[in-house]
Amino acid sequence: MNEIIHQEWFIIYGIPLLIALARVCDVSIGTLRIIFIAKGFRLWAPILGFFEVSIWLAAITQVMANLTNATNFIAYALGFSLGNYLGMYIENRLAIGMVVVRIITKRDSQALVSALRTLGYSVTVADAEGNTGAVNIVFTLIKRSNIKIITPIILHY
Repeated sequence: MNEIIHQEWFIIYGIPLLIALARVCDVSIGTLRIIFIAKGFRLWAPILGFFEVSIWLAAITQVMANLTNATNFIAYALGFSLGNYLGMYIENRLAIGMVVVRIITKRDSQALVSALRTLGYSVTVADAEGNTGAVNIVFTLIKRSNIKIITPIILHY
């Protein structure tokens, strides 16, 4: 009798939990895979794709094997949603790639340009005309992971 209760508990709660966890994993991996493709990481994308599809097959097999349990459908959808969130969170923490920082200022930009160049950044400066007069446009290319380092420097000048 006790074994039957454990089996029912696993079918009602355990399988949906495993389905949700599998979806969180496979969708997170899929999100990263797509980002890696966009960033040109040609080796990592197929490796991640292999694990993504393997996990997805395990999850969908459990859903299809237990079609009478509506909780499985909810777990599948919940895992998908949480997987998207987790994948974006991980990608944001990895901060892969480069960004162009464009600074438009009415102030003299020479001190800022000098500070950025001292830190090893390549900087391009252009004089331009804004709505209310002359401005300087400062461009620099930085790693996404350095945005939090560069922002206070820009705001200081």
